[in-house]
Amino acid sequence: MSNAQDDYLTPEAITLIERARALVPMLAERAFAADRDGRVLPETIQAIADAGLYRVLQAKRFGGYELDPRVFYTIQMTLAEGCMSTAWMYGVLGVHPWQLALFPEQAQQDVWAQDNSTRIASTYMPTGKATPVEGGYRFSGRWGFSTGSEHCEWVFLGGLLPKKDGSGQLEHATFLLPKADYRIEDNWDVIGLRGTGSHDIVVNDVFVPEHRIHRTNDHSDAGCPGRATNPGWLYRIPFTQVFQRAVSSACIGALDGAIESFRQRSLAHIGKHGIKMAEDVNAQQAVTEAMMASDQLKLVLFRNYARIVHCAKTGDAMPVEERLMQRAQAASVPKLTFDRVNDLMRACAASGTFKTNPIERVLRDIATGRGHIANNTDAYVRAHGAVMLGLPNADPYI
Repeated sequence: MSNAQDDYLTPEAITLIERARALVPMLAERAFAADRDGRVLPETIQAIADAGLYRVLQAKRFGGYELDPRVFYTIQMTLAEGCMSTAWMYGVLGVHPWQLALFPEQAQQDVWAQDNSTRIASTYMPTGKATPVEGGYRFSGRWGFSTGSEHCEWVFLGGLLPKKDGSGQLEHATFLLPKADYRIEDNWDVIGLRGTGSHDIVVNDVFVPEHRIHRTNDHSDAGCPGRATNPGWLYRIPFTQVFQRAVSSACIGALDGAIESFRQRSLAHIGKHGIKMAEDVNAQQAVTEAMMASDQLKLVLFRNYARIVHCAKTGDAMPVEERLMQRAQAASVPKLTFDRVNDLMRACAASGTFKTNPIERVLRDIATGRGHIANNTDAYVRAHGAVMLGLPNADPYI
């Protein structure tokens, strides 16, 4: 029976989700090499592009689908069943067309006028140094963790600028630069999410025109001039509510992939002491608890996003307490999924620690995903708790 909450699953959305599902076997086949080599193959990126998946949040006027973000996260979770590095990269690169739609029209034309399939990388840490000059800023800095940068022609980079209200306070800004203006420092050698190729970005004193700057957390129409040409409700969702789930939802799909690998392993595996894996009570408990966790996390994700979409469509203001709770719930995803995958690994016993076991890679990938600042679970849980106990909200992104 159709659920009114599922009205975002249009025929177009279902087709895109099915295309993502069809890519999973290929991603799983290539996942070991992506982890070993520290990069996802360009052919894999092209297959995702050919399926139209990077266009889910892109404005229709530039060839995008402009769909509900729940379609985007469903696709991301699906891809993660095959390879979490690929899905993590999809989440990051796929969310950027949404943000570009908030920039002034000229910036959108700069990127997409000649080729509306052009991709943008990012690293939002506010380390850029911006010096005002006529028409824009001179910009320099070094940033880490730029996922998928080798597959992109532009980049979003974080910096701090004085607020326009004259208060003297600083606010986060996103600077848009073409590939000619930055250098990729190949230094991504980590324990997990190795295929994302999240290298450093280096910029040495380049000019960034004013129209290529977005005040990241200014959700007003003045702060999001792209709404003049992209008036749809999709572009009225606050930045954090879109981006944070883009760097946590892959963990849920990776957990689902680990569950499937675990079930397949249990069909034939017999331990060194002659015990069938399927008959091990620890294995039985681990698989069901993992499945329950996946189910619960998806329910919260889709329930919360139903509220976010409602507020975007109606203009209703979501209370700060609710926004903080949603942020804490999103940030908790990697922590909760890590615990469940860790239990699956333990139930695989010593033979499961070989790299031929895909669950071993998922454990490392989620462990690395937990390190993202947006997934700092304890900080965001405490931020919500402080407000619930009568203190002021201290999170500038909420």
